[in-house]
Order: sequence, then C-alpha cells, then structure tokens
Amino acid sequence: MATTPPVVALAPWTLKGTIYSFMFYISSSSAQALQSQKTLLYSPLEAASSFSEGKLIGGLASVQIIHYTESPVGPYDEFILVPGKFEYEVELKDKDGNVRKETKKNLRVTRIYVSQEATCWNGRNNWNIPKHLADFEFEPLANNAIRISVFPLELDGSGATRTRSTSAFFSAIYKPIAYAPSFPLSTAAAKYVGLDLTLVQPPLPDGTNLSEAELVGTKQWCEVMPLEWSRKTSLGWWDLKNGEATEEDALLGRNGVVVEDETVYENWWPGFGRWRIGLMMEDATIGFPEGKRWTGPDE
Repeated sequence: MATTPPVVALAPWTLKGTIYSFMFYISSSSAQALQSQKTLLYSPLEAASSFSEGKLIGGLASVQIIHYTESPVGPYDEFILVPGKFEYEVELKDKDGNVRKETKKNLRVTRIYVSQEATCWNGRNNWNIPKHLADFEFEPLANNAIRISVFPLELDGSGATRTRSTSAFFSAIYKPIAYAPSFPLSTAAAKYVGLDLTLVQPPLPDGTNLSEAELVGTKQWCEVMPLEWSRKTSLGWWDLKNGEATEEDALLGRNGVVVEDETVYENWWPGFGRWRIGLMMEDATIGFPEGKRWTGPDE
C-alpha cells in the first residue's frame, strides 16, 4: 500500500530523554506458553502477519518507557516491549559458494507505542520496529513518584478517525528509592557481562487502511544495536498493580480477567508480582545507528 510519510528522517538517529525501565526473565516453558498469546505480545496488525510467526525462546526481557525531549522528528513518548530472544534462520555461503541455513537467536521488539506519526513511520521504515500510535499520560505523584499510562489509538468503525482505547495497555507507578545515589550507566557495557542487546527484526506488514499512512511495511529483515547512556541513573520500584483487576481475583487464584476480548493480568504481565525493581536514566542519550538489512531464506 503506497503511503506518504509525515517526515522522512533516515538513520542514524541521536535522541535525548528520560528512560524508565525494568527487566524480567522468561523461562523456556513460559516462552512456549506465551507463544500463543499474540494479543499480549503484538499489536493486531503484526499479530495477523508473518511478523508473529517467530519462535520465542525467552531469556532476558524488558520494558522501557522513554520521554524523548530531542529527536530528528521532535519530542515524543515511547513504550517498548522486548519479550526476550527469538529464533530465526539466515543463509550463509562458504568460500565455495555453497549455501547453508543457520539458526540464530536475538532480541526482538514485538510491541511498541509512540505518541506521534513521524517517529512511527520512520521507526518502521528504518529498523522494522513495529510502532503504533498511542496517548501517553505522565501523572506526577507524591514523593517524586510518577504514574505512566499508555492508551492505544484505534480506528473507529468508519476507518477514518482514531479513538483512544477505553483501557490502558500499560499503567504503572514508578517510585524512586529515597536517598539512593545516582550512577553512570551505558548499555555498551552489556557485552562485558555476556549480554548481546542486538535487535533482529522481521519484515513488517503494511497498514490496512488509508488513514494509517504511518504504518509503512518493509520487505527485508533488519539488525540494529541501539545504545543508551546516562550519567544520572537511579533505582526505583515499579508498582504494577492493574486497576482493571481486583484483590478478589488474586484471592481466588485468577491471574487474569477478560476485558473486551483481551486478558488483563492483575500485575500487567502473566505471573508477575506487584512490585519490581527498575531504573530511571535521566538526561539520557540514545543512539540508533543504520540497520543491516537482508532478505530472509524463505522470502
């Protein structure tokens, strides 16, 4: 589907902002169970496409909410879900020109929301990042805490107007730990502890409606290694209690309730407790270099 991009801003990108994040671990058995929960892992467009066919194997997973103050397309907000590593195949040639397939595994962004169209189009076009539009709320609370909520924007029945979802896809409170000292942190150090933070993203589907010009599709795979750096990183607690669930659900052993054909978990993610340690990286610099592209073996 041909579309007109809002603004073209090719890689590389350098951005500045504040990063709120937490990490969690997904076991191989949990990854297998999550594989069928496409409404949690993917936005509807990607869930119905080949993008969601990769095998999730789990491992280190993360959630980030970033309030960008500077970017090549202006300020915006972003929610990022990386549910661990996925397996995929690549074709390799030996010195004699013989082709063989090899299975690799890397991290993958499966669900991501942003607050403006320009970054949505460019993120999809530049790096196969499956961005979709959402409203973001940052509500200041007592003791420097902040409630962050993400409401996806969905097309109405006419297909011409976007409306805000009646329930948040993500809503949680970040509470800084009082008197905890700040420290410098760079994701470039991850390799020294055996972590590979490279993202490998499959091709993206096009949006299905002319009103979704920002949902550009792609034809090739893309590999990219983002970099995040801050001199002022601090620890905090995430309160992940979901307002849609009740204490009765927990007492009766119900980990999730169904709301509008989607499961809403008591603490946002299946199996989560209410509290989780996290990070805030203030005045952070984020770098997204140009991605490496290739055509998949079955495409």
